[in-house]
This record gives sequence, structure tokens and C-alpha cells, in this order.
Amino acid sequence: MRKDAALPAYPCVRGCHAGTVIYPPGGRYGPRWQQDYQLVLLHAGEMTVTVDGEAYPIKPGYAILLRPGHQESFRFAEHQNTWHRWIAIQLLPAAIDCDDASPDAGPPVWTPIPDELNRLTDLMLALKPEHTDESEVMRSLGYAALQLFAAQTGRAGASAAHPSVALAKQLVQERYADELQLQHLAERAGVSAEHLVRLFRQHDDTTPMRYVWRYRVDRAVELLAQTGLSMTEIADRCGFKTTFHLARLVKKQTGSTPSDIRAATRG
Repeated sequence: MRKDAALPAYPCVRGCHAGTVIYPPGGRYGPRWQQDYQLVLLHAGEMTVTVDGEAYPIKPGYAILLRPGHQESFRFAEHQNTWHRWIAIQLLPAAIDCDDASPDAGPPVWTPIPDELNRLTDLMLALKPEHTDESEVMRSLGYAALQLFAAQTGRAGASAAHPSVALAKQLVQERYADELQLQHLAERAGVSAEHLVRLFRQHDDTTPMRYVWRYRVDRAVELLAQTGLSMTEIADRCGFKTTFHLARLVKKQTGSTPSDIRAATRG
């Protein structure tokens, strides 16, 4: 998120809502003038968003932030269904001075969808029957989604993550408890396994599968420190074959045994 493209303040938010739609092959939408801040989450298919005449192709697994005051049109996949969801953040009419709805705000920003953003979208959709767009519940959830997106793009910008690396990491974060192989990561990233290894070495100075195991150990250490789950339960939840395997990698990565970690957190 560009530092000069400030987000609106929370008091400027009139209401928020979420939606979901599946477009058939060859679907189109627009042109339209964007009235709100809108997060669009692409889950399947293809989507090209044209903003003020400039086309932005978006990959599945990515979210894009659209800002008010721009003309947009959408073109979806020609030969398959396209599923996307959205969160719209509506501003108060008198709050125009609070937003950055101008060409100076820069081009649209997109990033791999954080798992937390998916969960916020799920929650907003589930709460729609019980809460109006203007309710404090929906306003706060929608605004939290906007801030989460800004934080995610800020981190991505700071690390200059390659999109394929980011997509592979997203799969790890979603399915680290499962049997993940290099080919699974490459398929999510949209590149060959060999190319993904090169990208990870270039951008993260590691390999995809080393990242998988480091992430699993990090999650296991969290559970050791913060829960009373048994070693067997933690191993199962974090993708380890055995408790011995879990203990060995925790010791190798942290320098402490699982028992040491538990003892340190319990005084």
C-alpha cells in the first residue's frame, strides 16, 4: 500500500457489506464508476479489471483493492466459471475529504489473499441476515478487512515477494497440516517445480520445502507454548509424521526441546 494513498478514517465509513458471485464463461461487467472502497477476492477462474483504461489481470488466489472515483470494467474467463467475492466499504457523503478518491492515489493494489481476509469475508457473509450494512458489527468487520489488506500489501512491498512465491506460501499457510509436496506448491504458484525452487532461493534464500518445515515448526512451537495439547496432537495438527520427528525439528530450529519450551512458558 502506497504511503501517500491513505485509507479513510473509521468515522468516515457509512456501511460495509460482503457478496459472492459466480460468472459463467465469457462473463462481463461494467463499465461503472466505483463509488466505494471495494476488496475483490478472486477464488477461481480468471479476471481482468480495467481501471481508467488500464487493464490489470488478476490471478486466482489474489485480492485487489478498488478505490472510489474511477471507471472500471471486468472481463472474466472465456472457457470456465469465475468465482469471486467482495467486501465494499461505503463512505459517508460528507466524508469526501477523508478519502483519497483521486488519480493521485495511484493504480490498484493487489496481493495474495490472506487467510484472515477469507475468514473475515466468510463471517460477513454469515452475518448478513442478522445485521444491516450500517450496523457497528458490519462496519467494524469491513474496516478491519481494509486495514488487514493494507497491512498485507505493506509487508509484501517491504519484502518484494515474487507473486509465485507468495502463492506457494499461501498454500503452505492454508494446508501445512496436510501432505504437501513440491509439486503441490508449484501447481498453486503456476510455475514448474524447478522454477519455484529457483524463485525461493532468489527471494527467500531457502527452498520451498524448507519453508514448509520451518512454517510447521513455528506453528508447533506456538501450540507448545500456548496450549495443553499433547505432542501427538501437535504433531498431527502441524504435519509431522511422528512425535520424534516433531521434537527433532523443533530442537534443530529453535535450539530447545519441546519440554524446554513448555517449561519456559509455564514458569
